[in-house]
Amino acid sequence: MKKALILIISSVLALTIVGCKNETPQKTEPASQTQAAQPTAQQGMTGTVTETMSSGGYTYVQFDTGTEKIWAAAPEFSVKVGDPVIVPEGMQMQNHTSKTLNRTFEQIYFVDAVMVGGAQAAAASGAMSADPANPPADHGRPEVAKSDVDMSGLTKAAGGKTVGEIFTEKDALSGQAVTIRAKVTKFSPEIMGTNWLHLQDGTGAAGTNDLTITSPATAKVGDTVLVKGVVTVNKDFGFGYKYDVIIEKADVTIE
Repeated sequence: MKKALILIISSVLALTIVGCKNETPQKTEPASQTQAAQPTAQQGMTGTVTETMSSGGYTYVQFDTGTEKIWAAAPEFSVKVGDPVIVPEGMQMQNHTSKTLNRTFEQIYFVDAVMVGGAQAAAASGAMSADPANPPADHGRPEVAKSDVDMSGLTKAAGGKTVGEIFTEKDALSGQAVTIRAKVTKFSPEIMGTNWLHLQDGTGAAGTNDLTITSPATAKVGDTVLVKGVVTVNKDFGFGYKYDVIIEKADVTIE
């Protein structure tokens, strides 16, 4: 009887050991280090260029934010080591290989455009000075775009505001949607991924008679436009280019 019991216990122990061995998890291969991660959005950043090169229609820049060095790429543009830059929101790629450069970037952001030394901000604002060390004399208000556009015949939009009224009432209008009928006095396309328009309607005094908007729409100088958008006040793009009032992502209808 004892021998039979010992035999049964030995059999159970043997089966238990085999079962445990069969449950041992199998090792898995680590994920490939060359596999690109899903792109993720990144907030705008500023820094100084430490390395740059152009190839395949793109310009690549490494810039130092003061805490880290980051790579970004945008359609080809002029830049040199030491230039201050603003890099807007973009798409992050991991372990991206540029075939034309024969180089792999551990992490890089692809963006629509890079603002270099305030030059593109000057183009958008109409300011005379593009040197970030010497911003416009009126730091809070970029120079008004000079215009020979005829303002006669313009009528105020139904339920809307004039350019002068938007400046006068800017604090109350901040964050509010407005409608304006005006003339385009300056158009700057594809700066930081959007178009920049200056609007005037003959109202307002010097410094409050020229309204800047951004929009995906296109227009030409002299066009009469009906614009709808939300008012933003005290918008600062850096390098001394600050707008008392601006309307971003506006809807524009050419009349």
